[in-house]
Amino acid sequence: MEIKGWLRAALEGLRRAGAEYADARFLDCATESITVRNEQVAALSRDRDRGFGIRVLYRGSWGFAASAELAEPEVEAIAERALEIAKASRLTQRRPVRLDDSPPYVDTYRTEFELDPFIVPLDKKLELLFSALKVLRRDPRVRLAEGTMRFFKTYKLFLSSDGAEIAQEFLESGAGIQATAIQDGEVQRRSYPNSFGGNFAARGYEFVESLKLVENAERVREEALALLSADPCPAGKTDLILDSSQLGLQIHESCGHPSELDRALGMEISYAGGSFLTVDKLRKFRYGSRLVNIYADATLPGSIGSFGYDDEGVRAQRFPIVEEGLFVGYLTSRETAPILGKRSGGAMRAASWSHIPLIRMVNINLEPGEEDLSLEDLIADTKDGIFMATNKSWSIDDLRLNFQFGCELAWEIKHGKRTRLLKNPLYTGITPQFWGSCDAICGRKEWKLWGLPNCGKGEPPQLMHVAHGAAPARFRGIEVGAPRG
Repeated sequence: MEIKGWLRAALEGLRRAGAEYADARFLDCATESITVRNEQVAALSRDRDRGFGIRVLYRGSWGFAASAELAEPEVEAIAERALEIAKASRLTQRRPVRLDDSPPYVDTYRTEFELDPFIVPLDKKLELLFSALKVLRRDPRVRLAEGTMRFFKTYKLFLSSDGAEIAQEFLESGAGIQATAIQDGEVQRRSYPNSFGGNFAARGYEFVESLKLVENAERVREEALALLSADPCPAGKTDLILDSSQLGLQIHESCGHPSELDRALGMEISYAGGSFLTVDKLRKFRYGSRLVNIYADATLPGSIGSFGYDDEGVRAQRFPIVEEGLFVGYLTSRETAPILGKRSGGAMRAASWSHIPLIRMVNINLEPGEEDLSLEDLIADTKDGIFMATNKSWSIDDLRLNFQFGCELAWEIKHGKRTRLLKNPLYTGITPQFWGSCDAICGRKEWKLWGLPNCGKGEPPQLMHVAHGAAPARFRGIEVGAPRG
């Protein structure tokens, strides 16, 4: 591959020009997106994007430049521009950047899959979506039925002036359906397998088939219709059980983001916000109850939050963020980890070749609890409470402390049994108090991984693929209710 030779020569030239360190990333990305609404194809696109970015560290300051023009003179010009930017950055340097001693690797990585979605005929994909939507539309009160599929194929080459050479190939697939029911001014929606596009995995088209969209469409329709006449969620403090998908988003917003060390250090506060998990709290702050164990794990097979190496060439790792309720670890980079006297945890990633890497979430997972505890067992063990499922809305402050989440539906629990279906449920809390109230987590059989392909961070904004694993859990004395008005 010519681009590899051009980039390697550019890195050698940067070393000769006085750079302390330099790295280069080449990406070749293909995407396909399908949206079907009611009886029509609403959107259909297939794109390919290729380019490279070069990052330079010169006397303690970063420079970065990128281009989509794949030619040797352009590679040389971009390397020179990155060096010029690094030199200019020294004018505003507050503290020189010092990288850790993470070793350079020469390796390859490839996600496993059975069926490449990019060779599956379009007619087959559309037939699956239209079949599911036909079931959703069997009742005229379902005014909008929507189905989506998205696929991503990425080749990534990483080179560094230290000798790293890593080639990675990723294939990711996802799909979902949604029914919106309307009657007498009431609007309710129900999604499967999750809201906002469904679920995603680092697998092939076989993952889409495993979701069984058609088989679940009737239940989705009936739940959307039932919500039209459901009672509003009553307000007050009660015991709350969250399904694993909603708990995944709770982890994302109230643990994943605040554990990003650049936030805790104030490096992202102007755009994305900071973190209440400041460095003085490390190994001293009680984040939750002793049942709460949260790990970062970029090594899980089949997840869109996994990889072989991050965008600094650091090998994927598994490490704790919260152990028995105690906050013990951050998501770090080669630049930030030495501030804590550590090596990078391998959490530095960029959304594309044209973006500089940032600290990003990987798979941030809540460890399961009692091995044999099922969701129905947990409900049976709850005298009075609310069970909420599937996210509908969220709001959280810049420090990731005060939050409010809305869900698509809920069930009232009385004497260990589900009773009334409830509409428009929401719950509020303060992060450490909320996690401190966790008194039960279901077992491994209930644990599920949820892929989110649209985590936003950075300026200019970058969308990253992340994932969260969780089993349903119970929280005592949580403020719940329904929107006013």
